[in-house]
Amino acid sequence: MKDYDKKFMRRALYLAKLGRFTTTPNPSVGCVIVKNGIIISESYHRKAGEDHAEVIALKKANKEAKGSTVYVTLEPCNFYGNTPPCVDALINAKVHCVVIATIDPNPKVSGKGIKKLDKFGIKVIYGILKKEAEEINLGFSKRMRTGLPYIQLKLASSIDGRTALSSGESKWITSYRARQDVQFFRAQASAILTTGSTVFFDDPNLNVRWKDFPEKMKLYYRKEDIRQPIRIVIDKKNQVTDKHLVTRNIGECWLIRSSEIIKNWKGKVSQIIFRDGKINLLNLMKFFGRKKINIIFIECGPNFAASLIKEKLIDELIVYISPRILGSDAKCLINVTDIKSLQESYMFKFFNIKSFHDTLRLSLKPVLRRNFSSNIYYQNKF
Repeated sequence: MKDYDKKFMRRALYLAKLGRFTTTPNPSVGCVIVKNGIIISESYHRKAGEDHAEVIALKKANKEAKGSTVYVTLEPCNFYGNTPPCVDALINAKVHCVVIATIDPNPKVSGKGIKKLDKFGIKVIYGILKKEAEEINLGFSKRMRTGLPYIQLKLASSIDGRTALSSGESKWITSYRARQDVQFFRAQASAILTTGSTVFFDDPNLNVRWKDFPEKMKLYYRKEDIRQPIRIVIDKKNQVTDKHLVTRNIGECWLIRSSEIIKNWKGKVSQIIFRDGKINLLNLMKFFGRKKINIIFIECGPNFAASLIKEKLIDELIVYISPRILGSDAKCLINVTDIKSLQESYMFKFFNIKSFHDTLRLSLKPVLRRNFSSNIYYQNKF
């Protein structure tokens, strides 16, 4: 690996990140084309159904692409989907070398793109800045490997672990800048999930609000570019009505419930019915995976948060902590019970801490995770 390979791949990774809010269910991919040590073209994948990053960059480079080196953050696809295979475009452009950060975990690709490039005499190098590239597509990668979405649980509390006063007052515990930060996570999620109880008591919008986007992000995106994630409500008690904001806002809303009460909703609402009234969380997540949901961002109360943790379904825990003390009679953060010893406690490890003036954001991953059985294999040998 040469230093200049890292330099150009870092640029491709930067470009890939620009697609985080727009590409789902596709992965975010960046591409840089280099000739004689100079970038002659670059691009990133913007939206599912549109040209992939490699194709856009090749079109920009035109005939100059011949003999070039192409840096791409994810293995080029080799099959017809909504668009033609990227490997064919690279072969037809007669590029000299393709440098790849990470292998595509999609079993339709998973090394096959590399094999085809090699077959046509194109030099292939892969694994450069692999870890950084995988971080960009955590949701897509997990769904391809396990059939499940990447699950983020977001919570907010005072320093004594309380989410609201006993009266229910909670607006606002955290700072405005911290709430702006939440918009970033919502915008990159495929879906935002909560419970019927949260909707009933708080009536949240559960949407991405352009006005609350950090000004720096507004420089790179137009308001119309930002999609609204699917709003999902687990509504076992059928508490959600057509008067609640989640059913009226722009975008889709899925209600997971035990019976169908309202048939003609004012918004774009789908009801997913569990006739026996029992909702198995793992099976539900598998269903979301089949619906091509890459990332689920969960905002909920203490009881559902406890259920997710007990089921070992969480991939990432995001906790915003305010420098307030709300007192012992205030509402708790996570209602986990029946822990009789420290060995039975649920352990997490910190991987990021960020300060927003008067609010801290803690990002954690569970020490123990559920072992998912899957028929999807990640191939990295050719």
